[in-house]
Amino acid sequence: MTILIIRHGESEADILNVHEGRADFGLTERGHRQAEAMAEFVADSFKPTAIYSSPLKRAAQTAGHLSEKTGVEIVFDPDLMEFNNGLLAGLSFEEADRLYPKVENLPIDRAVYGQESQVEFRARAERALGRILSENGSDAVVAVVTHGGMTNQLYGAFLGIPVTASRKTPFFCTSDTGIHLWSVTDHGSYVIRTNVDAHTRGI
Repeated sequence: MTILIIRHGESEADILNVHEGRADFGLTERGHRQAEAMAEFVADSFKPTAIYSSPLKRAAQTAGHLSEKTGVEIVFDPDLMEFNNGLLAGLSFEEADRLYPKVENLPIDRAVYGQESQVEFRARAERALGRILSENGSDAVVAVVTHGGMTNQLYGAFLGIPVTASRKTPFFCTSDTGIHLWSVTDHGSYVIRTNVDAHTRGI
């Protein structure tokens, strides 16, 4: 099985410089162009047989471009949504810092300000990845359109990285519509390439 983990394109929140998370912003015009370029590249290079997506607008719109290009129907999975940042969603960084100061050394199974815990975040990634693996055969090419934070949680689930290591392990960088290529075989699971983003050059 080939799995493509794809981040959404540039969103309106990126321009507004606010906390996004569960704030449901759509793509910018540039984000749509990035998604179109990604869709053309993925359709030509990989020919997906399945598309899974977060239902948040920025991911759904990105997945929509890929669906239109390939003719593959989108399966929307709420477990692929970005980190639930609770009361911070949609706030400017300055206002969030003023209203909701950062809490240091919070246990991974605890949360504040209406957010989800790191344990809950990882559990969603594990459920989503488990469904993808169980619902698709060995010859499948699965495109998963999601978010930067969830991409890293999926890496943790895929590679068996403990949740407790997330504070010490550097995150995988993901550009707008960056693609991470994984392979699942009878002999093991492999990360083939990370953050493929040549398709967005010049956009």
